[in-house]
Amino acid sequence: MSIGAPDLMVEMIRTQLAPELRQRPWKTPGEMAQALDRTTIQTPALDAIDARLVAVRDGDCERQIINMPPQEGKSQRTSVWFPLWLLHGNPNLRIAIVSYGKDVARRFGRRIRDILREHPELGLTLSQSSQRQDEFELLGYAGGVVCVGVEGGLTSRPVDVLIIDDPYKDAKQADSKAWADTIKNFWSEVALPRLAPGAPVVLIQTRWREDDMAGWLQKEFADEWDVLNIPAQADHDPDKGETDVLGREPGEFMVSARGRTVKDWLKKIREVGSRAWNALYQGRPAPAEGTILKRTWWQRYDEPLWLVREDGSRIVTGFDDLLISWDLTFKKTEGTDYVSGQVWGRRGANAYLLDRVHGRMDFVETLAAFRRLAARWPQATLKLVEDKANGPAVIAMLSNSIGGIVPVEPDGGKEARAAAVSPLVEAGNVWLPSSELAPWADDVIEEAAGFPTAAHDDDVDALSQGLNRLLLQPLLIGQVVTDQDLDHELDSFTITPY
Repeated sequence: MSIGAPDLMVEMIRTQLAPELRQRPWKTPGEMAQALDRTTIQTPALDAIDARLVAVRDGDCERQIINMPPQEGKSQRTSVWFPLWLLHGNPNLRIAIVSYGKDVARRFGRRIRDILREHPELGLTLSQSSQRQDEFELLGYAGGVVCVGVEGGLTSRPVDVLIIDDPYKDAKQADSKAWADTIKNFWSEVALPRLAPGAPVVLIQTRWREDDMAGWLQKEFADEWDVLNIPAQADHDPDKGETDVLGREPGEFMVSARGRTVKDWLKKIREVGSRAWNALYQGRPAPAEGTILKRTWWQRYDEPLWLVREDGSRIVTGFDDLLISWDLTFKKTEGTDYVSGQVWGRRGANAYLLDRVHGRMDFVETLAAFRRLAARWPQATLKLVEDKANGPAVIAMLSNSIGGIVPVEPDGGKEARAAAVSPLVEAGNVWLPSSELAPWADDVIEEAAGFPTAAHDDDVDALSQGLNRLLLQPLLIGQVVTDQDLDHELDSFTITPY
């Protein structure tokens, strides 16, 4: 029978289930876990997962995707307590649990089997004829659990509930074309033919790539799947009417089932890098190559292109033009777009990103950052400010004390502006500092690769604005000091990385 037949399920519970089951209903898998395992830690993220699993049980959702950072309890909740909770309510359900490897799936089965043995008060007894870790049945009922790897088979096994838990072992597997074909063949040739009418499917995974299983199912069958994405850090923008799935304030980290603190989360961001953080922990993987601005197009330089004066200001030689490009946000709200200020220089047909200011800032902090960057690069007489958000207010406040501030009216949408400069990047005319020279340059590349679907686009906006003025509209931006002009001062300069 299918879980999608509520009337039949109610009748079966009324006539067949043991009295203990009727007397001790748990409303969610989490309630059951807390009652039977005192080590269980319940978090808001697991509350959200519980709510979706209840909807699956009730027939309100037939296809559910759950994305969540690693090591936060998603597998135990979805692949252990959820099937156990379902069997507790309906022992006739035939449940299949699938993971990237049979050994992983078998661990889930072993845990469910052990809980059943430890708690006879549940009224569920294992059949003597089938008690394996990867497959067991319930005595007196038609239900049970079978656990297989993606490459395993479900032949001759009808499935009332299918749980797919992390179909990828690691990044290498997620990048493998052969494994992608294996996943798709499993779905179309193994999983779908075994599903009973109305049988629900729950896919829970850490995101790896834009076209991983969760990604292509959403793309190809968007109207069939409900998606619950729980980012480690809330990255919604209230100014755009967005809300957080956990009701957090923008920028707030999730309550960790593993006890991670804010310091731990920040350390994790530094350790894994932007690409892995956005994919694994935020559930927003960028395309492997990028779309409008591909990863492999950027050129990198590994030596400082500037000299540093004793007062901390930076001077360049041999550049034709120098400017500062600003993309500003409306206000300082954790999770909204960042303020981005970028210093760009041109040598002939090539543009070089020399410096970057980036952060969530209120109006006062933005003014201070603007002044500091202008003082640090005195040769950058042109300061481009997009004429929206805080731009007009910043211009009004600073135009009498800082020269060269020019409002820029955006011409076309964000994607059109980025597409206009993408040939320059593709041709190898755009240079960013190396990771060793400026670690933040990797963040710029990551955001550009994810554009236009990434959570933020402030760096891309500042970049396209600066490149448009430098390379697409070449003008005399300012008088850059020549090598000869600086000969008498070189002894007072040092060359330093960021």
